Amino acid sequence: MVKRKIALLGATGSIGKSTLSVISEQSALLEPVLLSAHTDYKSLIQISAAYPDAILCLTGIPNSSEELRIRSLFPNRKLYFGEEELLKLLRDLPYDIALNAITGSAGLRSSFAILSRGKSLALANKESLVMAGHILSKLAKEKRLPILPVDSEHSAIFQAIGSSPPDSIRKLHITASGGSFRDLPLDQFANITPEAALKHPNWDMGAKVTLDSATMFNKALEVIEAHWLFGLPYEQIQAVMHPQSIIHSLVEFIDGSILAQLSQPDMRLPILYALSHPKRFASELVKTSLLELKELSFRELDPQRYPLYYLGRQVAEAGGILPTVMNAANEAALKLFLDRKIAFTDIHKVVDQAVQMTANISEPSLDEILEINHLTYQNSLALNRN
Repeated sequence: MVKRKIALLGATGSIGKSTLSVISEQSALLEPVLLSAHTDYKSLIQISAAYPDAILCLTGIPNSSEELRIRSLFPNRKLYFGEEELLKLLRDLPYDIALNAITGSAGLRSSFAILSRGKSLALANKESLVMAGHILSKLAKEKRLPILPVDSEHSAIFQAIGSSPPDSIRKLHITASGGSFRDLPLDQFANITPEAALKHPNWDMGAKVTLDSATMFNKALEVIEAHWLFGLPYEQIQAVMHPQSIIHSLVEFIDGSILAQLSQPDMRLPILYALSHPKRFASELVKTSLLELKELSFRELDPQRYPLYYLGRQVAEAGGILPTVMNAANEAALKLFLDRKIAFTDIHKVVDQAVQMTANISEPSLDEILEINHLTYQNSLALNRN
């Protein structure tokens, strides 16, 4: 079998490292030809030692003198710098599938470049669809390409739906761990520190994913993502707390049957499925013993504990530019919280403030999305920095 050539964006992050673990196990079938990172050149060079022919790109190096210094340290590597160079590589380089694991809104332009090229997009950057789902879903349809979900929840739905048509589905149930503070008394929320918020009870991920899990903002993003991936209205998509994180999501069909995908919580499994689709590659990376599973339980997301989730649903229904505004304000609020400028309970206030201040645009262009995303982020920082 011919190896699939992989472009891996965000190679030094949590998803990137899990992807490299998959590629290492599946070395007879998968080969990275492009590896990107933001600023962590040391980790990127270390990773690339196993793939000497891969092209490397760093998108966040601050100036040309720093670029020259890095080039001088690694004269034998194919190094490129800047987001524009990454987009050019995505337009020109021969690859079969690109996995976009860039964190946050910074991943949108890459998703657009991959689909515009007519290449398969394995998407771990949920913000791409949150901000520009109306653009990317239309583009994928025009190119006759599926957007392959890498989020464990959407991968579970994708697998459970299979070839079932949308009109056979009653509801999508997206499971949620409940985050770091699912059992913390509400009167203690004002005292939550960044250190406490970065400790997830079920897994170790990057800062943004962990914080978004603590507020359940990530579930609002995932509801929007599911809307665009599976073409269902928001009233047919809900999130439900499942603290054990074994069932990754469920699909309820119109006949009353419910199909679920379950496994130990390990991102390597949805990554493997996205990179192997429509086939399945044999793997020893993730195994689940049914006899060792704990009790599987579910409960509703409490509006008082998770107001950002419910604000996100309202924004999703409104659509247009407001999901971009919401996401940008959240990114700013997380920075303010980590910098100890605002309290944990103020994250929702910052996001709600930005949404309330913005006049909606029903069908924003890519340029409008990028501009308003930047302006909202800067304005949210400026308005809330004490």
